[in-house]
Amino acid sequence: QEEEEEEETTKTFWGDAVVLATGHSARDVYYELHKSGVELEAKGFAVGFRIEHPQSLINEIQYGKDWGGRVFTRKSSTDTVNKEHFAKNGDSVSHTGTLPVASYRLATNEAWDGTENRGAYSFCQCPGGQIVPSSTEHGELCINGMSFSKRDSIWANSAMVVTVSPDDPILEKYRLTHGTLAGLEFQRDMERKAYDLGGGGMRAPVQRLTDFVNGKVSESESVPSSSYRLGVTSAACHDIYPQPLYNALVHAITHNFDKQMPGFLCDQALLHGVETRTSSPVRVLRDSTTLQASGVDNMFPSGEGAGFAGGIVSAAVDGLLVANAIKTKYVAHDDSPLFNDVDKVSVGFDY
Repeated sequence: QEEEEEEETTKTFWGDAVVLATGHSARDVYYELHKSGVELEAKGFAVGFRIEHPQSLINEIQYGKDWGGRVFTRKSSTDTVNKEHFAKNGDSVSHTGTLPVASYRLATNEAWDGTENRGAYSFCQCPGGQIVPSSTEHGELCINGMSFSKRDSIWANSAMVVTVSPDDPILEKYRLTHGTLAGLEFQRDMERKAYDLGGGGMRAPVQRLTDFVNGKVSESESVPSSSYRLGVTSAACHDIYPQPLYNALVHAITHNFDKQMPGFLCDQALLHGVETRTSSPVRVLRDSTTLQASGVDNMFPSGEGAGFAGGIVSAAVDGLLVANAIKTKYVAHDDSPLFNDVDKVSVGFDY
């Protein structure tokens, strides 16, 4: 018996107040807002790669040879790998205490791009984690990282990104065609390059970190194992981004990050392309007092997708501000805030 096709239906829901709280990858929303005349402005963001090391190596860098071998996840295969890493190097572990898997945070404001300094930093570092796809459109590849609650995989990964300002020279050709949405189109262009370099099928282009800084493609047999389950392809990741961004990343890695964490730059480190969505490249303008969208009554942009936050916590705080603004507007004769000590000011303005 043939199944009847379900008829597509569209429903409209009306409300006194509408909170616009999409994620920062809701590109269809940005385009619709722009087409509808809602005021948007370009904002800064950051792009780069997802880098992955063996977790045992990060344990050694952060805890040292004396203590790194005392990291325990209670997953026997992972703990065996860590123990073998330190035994292979002839390190004896005499301590009886145990440690959680090591993490890290790296940042510099002096990543030289050949003309000026940029910011470069690690982002969303995932100890004992894995790299996952986060693409939203066909023919484009974007990746992200995660850790399960036990943090018990044999890898550690992190975004490694460099800043892009709203008036950045690298966006000039995109501004000429796309105006305020230049950053979105730049992201999409980089994601298409990554998809093509990976060979399609959501395979990620990869490159050993040592080869990346030297601008050469890694030999396929030299590529370390990866947690990315859809497969990897050795490729020229150093050719994906405009030269200034590549220069800044290389300068940050060689002059800052490897000095902050000696051993960070090594053959075991594997770059995966690309990480482009650290935050939204546009902001939905809103009144600083009422928090309503500029020129649109009763719509309250909020959180990361609206350009007023740069992470889970700051997005939640911005939600509190919007809730207070809605209460002030719609609950008569009650000026008491929903939450104590919360002022009606936006957060995350510089994200």
